[in-house]
Amino acid sequence: MTPYALVLHGGAVTLRPGELSPEEAAFQRQGLRQALQAGWEILHQGGPALDAVEAAVRTLEDNPHFNAGRGASLTRQGEAELDAAIMDGRTLQAGAVSGVRYVQNPIALARIVLEHSPHVFLTGDGALELALEHGLPLAPPGYFQTAKTRQQWLELAGQEPTPLSGHDTVGAVALDQAGNLAVATSTGGIEGQRKGRVGDSPVLGGGTYASNEACAVSCTGDGELIMRGALAHEVYALVKYRNLPLAEACQAAVHLRDDELRGDKGLIALDPHGNVALAFNTNVMRRAYRVGEGEPYVAIFRDE
Repeated sequence: MTPYALVLHGGAVTLRPGELSPEEAAFQRQGLRQALQAGWEILHQGGPALDAVEAAVRTLEDNPHFNAGRGASLTRQGEAELDAAIMDGRTLQAGAVSGVRYVQNPIALARIVLEHSPHVFLTGDGALELALEHGLPLAPPGYFQTAKTRQQWLELAGQEPTPLSGHDTVGAVALDQAGNLAVATSTGGIEGQRKGRVGDSPVLGGGTYASNEACAVSCTGDGELIMRGALAHEVYALVKYRNLPLAEACQAAVHLRDDELRGDKGLIALDPHGNVALAFNTNVMRRAYRVGEGEPYVAIFRDE
């Protein structure tokens, strides 16, 4: 039997000592465990990888302690513009959305694009109209704001966003008992970003990619760097065409052209054999995984 597995992340970032309080770290660990359990139960019962990654990411979108859905960062205008993508490694079907407002779970909307649209990628009002057609839950702007994101917006108002303005993301990769891979990634962007900015999360091959031929990958970090390096597809290509072990391919992708692509980068990956890979160059990478009925692994800091 295929060793089903689920891996997820809640964002990679470089933080100064003490910047992440023990209380916040505890909330994030709890959130990772809840999301891991939500997706793992589907796999354990024989469900598809696509359902598992959606469930895990949806749980993280509902959690205000992560930068996706309810805890999204705010644009210069103080609004939440949400991005998400989901991809089926068996068929290469995918759905992606960007610049989405009001939709509580952007990953659910990405799944609607995958299953009910002839397109792969919808943005803004077009994506919102599809959400309305399918009755997805909506929420007012205040739902997506937390005291933390509001304060960050006030501090950054009028400034040009920098790589230190925050770039957390959430994502999941899964391998089901039928041997199929899937990936889902969702983000609220970076604090103070310009209206209409799109990060790597919804970009297939940038921050999100899955193929049963090689692996499923979800990235986090500086979105502009990840897009420029096409890091998710880089891992896929290194595994498929150079036959690198998954962990080695992930490390190579994180350090791809470090001089030109200098900044925070992290990714999670799974291959068809159930091999798990976690690679990042930051001191914080919120991450968790569980393989089969093995013990869950949950960690935040690099040295865990």
